[in-house]
Amino acid sequence: MVDLGLLQTFRVLEEQGTVTAAAHALNLSPSAVSQQLRQLSRQAGAALLEPDGRRLRLTVAGRVLLGHADVLCAQWETARAELAQHGAPARRTLRLAGFATSIGPLLAPVAGTLARAGEPIQAIVTETDTRNSYQQLLAEGFDIAVLTPLSDSPPTDDARFHQEHLLDDVLDLVVPADHALAARGTVDLAATERATWISPHHDQGRLIHALCTAAGFAPHTVHHADDWQAVLALVRHGLGVCLVPRLVSLDAHPGLVRVPLAGSPPPSRRILTCVRRGSSGEPAIAAALTALRERAGQVSAARVG
Repeated sequence: MVDLGLLQTFRVLEEQGTVTAAAHALNLSPSAVSQQLRQLSRQAGAALLEPDGRRLRLTVAGRVLLGHADVLCAQWETARAELAQHGAPARRTLRLAGFATSIGPLLAPVAGTLARAGEPIQAIVTETDTRNSYQQLLAEGFDIAVLTPLSDSPPTDDARFHQEHLLDDVLDLVVPADHALAARGTVDLAATERATWISPHHDQGRLIHALCTAAGFAPHTVHHADDWQAVLALVRHGLGVCLVPRLVSLDAHPGLVRVPLAGSPPPSRRILTCVRRGSSGEPAIAAALTALRERAGQVSAARVG
């Protein structure tokens, strides 16, 4: 019988591409990962990996096993969830992850709600990016991730994950109050073709570049900052403009104005919840997902209001 722990290592290796990267994701030593992969190959009775430069790639047999590994791991998550529903000791610690601007409006309130519940759940919150969210879910470093999918993210029907739409975070053009575009009711993104742009962190920067490209131009980017408050400070001092999601508060920068973008619907970033496939029925995970949906509804209503 194949060890599910070995299958998990195999799936992480396929995602990461190298033993060193897989070991880092799994909090193991490279030698331990290599040993597990050799053991899995012996159990499978076939060579599963072969060198590809500095990386490893799956053999034909490895690809066959990977398809079964995704199904088997999902079935194990489902079994654990059903056991928890029928008297098995309930998990009381959840590892929640999300991008920076999801923490204040979404993850922190949900963590507080879970801690105050009749049967409290300790939620450990970690800030991370989209790519790491998927990697750490697979490695069981996180239980739930709130993320914004990118062009190279796993599709929503990926066999390894269960992903659900949480909310659409509308993007506005943010400019200083004395900017020529500040008084407009809406603005076409093409009107910013000659503007200087502030580049935010890489996930959001890629989205902005894609939107500007679709509008017919490449943004002239001069300044960069990962932290949204730093981005807003640069905009406030007249150093450029930026597309800013509505989850990002402007309260600390009263000299800035949001100008909605033209279009129906307007440009937005899609925000999803993501868990390992099969795990969403586990009581603690189900409670957290319900709390996230309720909180997202409150945030969306407040934005509309």
